[in-house]
Amino acid sequence: MSTTVSGVGEVLSRCRTEGRAALVGYLPVGFPTVEGSIEAMRVLVEAGCDVVEVGIPYSDPLMDGPVIQEAAATALERGAHVDDVFTAVAAVREAGAVPLVMTYWNLVLHRGVERFAADLAAAGGAGLITPDLIPDEAEDWVAASDRHGLDRVFLVAPSSTPERLARVTAACRGFVYAASTMGVTGTRSSVDTDARGLVERVRAVTDLPVCIGLGVSTREQAAEIAGYADGVIVGSAMVRALGGDGELSDRLEALRTLTTDLAAGAREGAR
Repeated sequence: MSTTVSGVGEVLSRCRTEGRAALVGYLPVGFPTVEGSIEAMRVLVEAGCDVVEVGIPYSDPLMDGPVIQEAAATALERGAHVDDVFTAVAAVREAGAVPLVMTYWNLVLHRGVERFAADLAAAGGAGLITPDLIPDEAEDWVAASDRHGLDRVFLVAPSSTPERLARVTAACRGFVYAASTMGVTGTRSSVDTDARGLVERVRAVTDLPVCIGLGVSTREQAAEIAGYADGVIVGSAMVRALGGDGELSDRLEALRTLTTDLAAGAREGAR
């Protein structure tokens, strides 16, 4: 069995020791191009992201909002391939952050669960976030992730019952992904009031770190969540910055500015 150089658990523990939340940033491979996306992921690391979610574009992204859907469509049109995700993972690791792959489960099944796990570990990946895979149907992934020392991040939501929270968190390794509101991803003007309550409910059944995602787009929102969660997850706002007007260099600078702001928020909200 191989083991990861550093998993997300170690990073989140270090951030907690520093009295702050971690910043987790998401970008899809292949947007605006494969090379451009990898460059953008390096910018995330340089600007303060502790963990980078490397997204695999998918043709039917049911849980993603319009910003990420459009980026995924662009990436697929321009020839992004699953193999590109391992190149991006290696680049994130080399840049100094922990890479986690965010993927719909069909893509893993298509490649083969064991092969995907082996390739991810070889590239330096810490594990997978699997938004459409529930622990009840994850026997093959649990076994493969154990063999290769990979983290397993499953999602919980405000609608999750206490029994469901216990079941999902028991299967997680690394952290628990708490979706702060019901519905698809996307930036919001305010963070859902269910978020804090969900974190408290999760902490009642597990000692794992809890990271909040869905809707964070500003320094103030990041600071608010950092006051009670172990990590702040940002996706759509980063994709929007990268997909703005102007040359790629200008968009990368916009992404850097946003990420720097969000990283400051995650540090300001010290618990």
